[in-house]
Amino acid sequence: IGAIFDLTGGTADVGTPYSEGMKAYVEWRNANGGIEGHPIDLRSADYAYKVDQAETLYTQYVQEGVVAFMGWGTGDTEALRTKIAEDKIPFMSASYSAALLDMTAAPYNFLIGTSYSDQGIIAVRWAMDDWKAKGNADMPKVAVIHNDSPFGQSPVADAKAFAEANGVAFTSLAMPKGATDYVAELAQMSTFGANYVIVQNVSSPAALLLKDAKTQGFGAQFILLNWCADEILLKLAGDAAEGVAGTIPFTPPSSPVDGHGDPDAWLKANGSSLAEKGLHFSQGWWTMAVMAEGIARVIKDGKEVNGENIRAALETIQNFETGGVTAPISFAPDSHRGNASLRIFK
Repeated sequence: IGAIFDLTGGTADVGTPYSEGMKAYVEWRNANGGIEGHPIDLRSADYAYKVDQAETLYTQYVQEGVVAFMGWGTGDTEALRTKIAEDKIPFMSASYSAALLDMTAAPYNFLIGTSYSDQGIIAVRWAMDDWKAKGNADMPKVAVIHNDSPFGQSPVADAKAFAEANGVAFTSLAMPKGATDYVAELAQMSTFGANYVIVQNVSSPAALLLKDAKTQGFGAQFILLNWCADEILLKLAGDAAEGVAGTIPFTPPSSPVDGHGDPDAWLKANGSSLAEKGLHFSQGWWTMAVMAEGIARVIKDGKEVNGENIRAALETIQNFETGGVTAPISFAPDSHRGNASLRIFK
């Protein structure tokens, strides 16, 4: 199995624990007999969040004979999807872009996490419900502020369409790369009259945004999508994170579930803990576990372990339990959307 990780690029803060979880699952699985007696040979490298480097590593690993691939970012996953389809390599990444659910353009891509578009729609729905629960008769105004990249832009169009179809005023704006503050963006959202702000970014810039919002007296309710709703944000934002909501497809260790047991035990045996590593560790762990389930089904059926057979086996997965870490995972020949639900944490 080939894999690329961001260990030194723009999303390394979340990419590192994700990669550690994926590698740990492989070590744990191999120590427990591998997949139906076959050890997993994981070939991985840091691609520093660079699309060209992702393409180079993908080509290298496919030439080395990998039968499946674990990717990372939206830009590189979307750039690779045509090649993935041609090579017939089942591909799971940490990108939950709805564009990867197009069965014609991306027939070998599978999503484990709730798509960014579904997260955006869930966030707008929650804003509507929360606004009504606070006694308001009108509809709220919602702003999306996002990373200036394909990853950041991914949920915007679908969230906008859902909001406007329900009479919710909507605007969106980008968070400039390398910004040292977001005062100007907060002023724009304040002028718009935003009651809720949905954030699609990673933890570090989101924490800076929350701190600036507190300093500026910006009173809207923040709803963070999954890559910035995590322990890293709490550490960086401190008191400014109080009351913030998050759409989190992968249950954090602060709300223990059965699916945290094996990764936590593995970490404790290796001098750490899931509480220390955080939710992105179990996210990587369980993503690899789902791919391993597909491969196990191929071997049990006595078929050759190749891309086409792994894809077909993954498409038979129905209500795969992750011990409460995610909603049950299901795939089908006409849908690689693993799930369309999550819990919102505050």
